[in-house]
Amino acid sequence: MEKNRDYFEKDDPIFLNKDLLQISHLPDGERIIGRDEQLSNLANVLRPATKGNEPNNAFVYGKTGTGKSLCTKYLSRQLIDTAASNDVRVGFAYIDCLQDSTETQVIQSIGQVLNDSSNTEVHFPGSGLPTSEYYNRLWTVLDTLYDVVIIILDELDKLTDVDNVLRLLPAAGEAEKIRHCKLGVIGISNKTRFKQSLGDRAKSALCDREFVFPPYDAEELCAILEARSDAFKDDVLEPEVIPFASALAGQEYGDARQAMDILRFSGEIAQEENVSEVRESHVEKAHHEAEKNQLHELMQQLTVQSHRVLRSLVILDQSTRSDRPVKSTEVYSMYIRVSEQVGGRVLSQRRVRDLLSELEFLEIVEQRRKGAGRGEGNYMENHLLDNSETVLEALNEESDEIVSNIQPAESLENTNQSNLVSKNNDSDS
Repeated sequence: MEKNRDYFEKDDPIFLNKDLLQISHLPDGERIIGRDEQLSNLANVLRPATKGNEPNNAFVYGKTGTGKSLCTKYLSRQLIDTAASNDVRVGFAYIDCLQDSTETQVIQSIGQVLNDSSNTEVHFPGSGLPTSEYYNRLWTVLDTLYDVVIIILDELDKLTDVDNVLRLLPAAGEAEKIRHCKLGVIGISNKTRFKQSLGDRAKSALCDREFVFPPYDAEELCAILEARSDAFKDDVLEPEVIPFASALAGQEYGDARQAMDILRFSGEIAQEENVSEVRESHVEKAHHEAEKNQLHELMQQLTVQSHRVLRSLVILDQSTRSDRPVKSTEVYSMYIRVSEQVGGRVLSQRRVRDLLSELEFLEIVEQRRKGAGRGEGNYMENHLLDNSETVLEALNEESDEIVSNIQPAESLENTNQSNLVSKNNDSDS
C-alpha cells in the first residue's frame, strides 16, 4: 500500500466550477433564461418598495424547477440595492417551509434572519417562547431596522399553520402591530391547486397578485445549460451532451433543476469512469439517476401507509398485460394483501382513495375519472407517472425488510412478484 498518498491532490479533469450546476446557486441576471416576463411581473409587485411604499403581496406557483425561487430571490436582492440608493432600508427573508414547517418555526426564522440584536436588543431563542412572543419580537425588529421588508415563504404548501401565518403577517400594518415598516409577503408553491385549500382570509391576504411559472421547453433548457456550461473545463463536453440532456428534461418535466442534475451527474459519472470527456452515454445513466433521486425525495415525504398504497399500485402495474391504468378498487384489494403480509393497521377503502389523491397531488400518480356505462356509476383510474421499476427502486431505498410471496389478483398475469413488498419499521400513520 502506498504510504502518505494524497487522495485530494489529483486535478479534476472534468469540472471547473461545479457550483454553477447546483440549484442553490443564485446566478447573475444574464444566466436567468426564459423568464423575462415573470421577472417583469414580479418587479412590478415589488417596485413600490424601492420608494419606501408598501409592496403588493403575491402568490407564485408552478411545477418544480420552473425558476420560481430563483427569480424571487434574485429580484429581492436587486431590490435591496435599488432601494438603498433612495435611502430606503429594505430587508428580505427567504424561508423554506419544508424545513420550517410550523407557524412558530417560520416566525422564529424570519426574526433570526432580519434581526441585528446589537441594535434591537431582541433575541429569538430556539425554544422556550410562546408563538405570540415571537411575533411581538418580530414586530419590534421590523419597526426598528427597516422601512420595507419582503418575506418569501417557499414550499408554502408544507406549512401546517398556513392560514394563521397568512392572516397575521400581511395584516400586521392594518392591525397596527408595525407602525413604521411596510411588509410584503410572497408565497411560492409547486402545487397549482394549493390556493384552493386556503381559508378565505388567508387567500384574500396573499392573492393580491398571482403568477404562474410554466415549464421550460427543451430549447429554453438547452439555453440554461449552455449558460452554465463554464461549470466544466474547456472541451470536456461532447457537442451532443447539452442538447440531449435538455431534451430528456424537456420532454418529461420542463424542469431546469432536473436538467442541471442530469448534466452534473453526467460529469460525475465521467469522473468515476476516469475519462476526460462527458459523453451521451453518461447522460443516459445520469437521467436514470436523476429520476431516482427525485422520487427518493418524494418518498421521504410519504407515510408508511402511503408507501403501502404506492407499492400496491406498483405490483399491479408490473402485473398487467398492457400499460393500462388500475382501478382504485384493485389498488385497495392489493393494499389489503400487502398490509396482511407486513402487519399493522389496515385503512378503510375511503382512506386509501384519499392517499391515492395525495399521491396525485405529489405528481407520483395520475388519476382519471371514468364512466362505467349507463346506470353503472363512475370509477377512478390510477396510473404511475414514472416507470414502475424506478418507483420500486426509490421505495426500496426507504424500506428495511423484504417481504415476498405477494401475488397479484387472479385476473392479472400470474407473474412472480416476490421482493416487491417490503416492510417499513416506522409506525403506521
